[in-house]
Amino acid sequence: MPAEFLEVNERIRIAMEELHFSFTRSGGPGGQNVNKVSTRAVLSWQVTESTALPQDVRNRFLQKYANRISSAGYLQLACSEYRTQQRNIEGCRQRLAELILAVAVAPVQRRPTRPTKGSQHRRLEQKRQQSVRKQSRRRPGSSDF
Repeated sequence: MPAEFLEVNERIRIAMEELHFSFTRSGGPGGQNVNKVSTRAVLSWQVTESTALPQDVRNRFLQKYANRISSAGYLQLACSEYRTQQRNIEGCRQRLAELILAVAVAPVQRRPTRPTKGSQHRRLEQKRQQSVRKQSRRRPGSSDF
């Protein structure tokens, strides 16, 4: 019996009713079986209408994967790596979970800091040393021109 939910993490669970699968023939090697059997799985999920995602995660998802989402709000993922429909369905589900996990945690906001006095002193000292090093490489009297 297939799972009723796609468990992404403890906070996010997507009902299987929200995920729609269609099947087509796979391309690539596989002999005559490829031409007869529809094993390629295409997952279609309406992100904008899903109740499974918290609002902040949905906003980050829509922003990060805007180029993958249609104007109607559908995300489509295809998997044809395996020779069976069931394995390709699992592959699609796993990819969807990975996409969601990539945006599940909010990025840490950078707090602007100032350089310390010591780091400023070291930077200026290195600049002086580099200047002296380059001046020592010049030919004597080259500054007379």
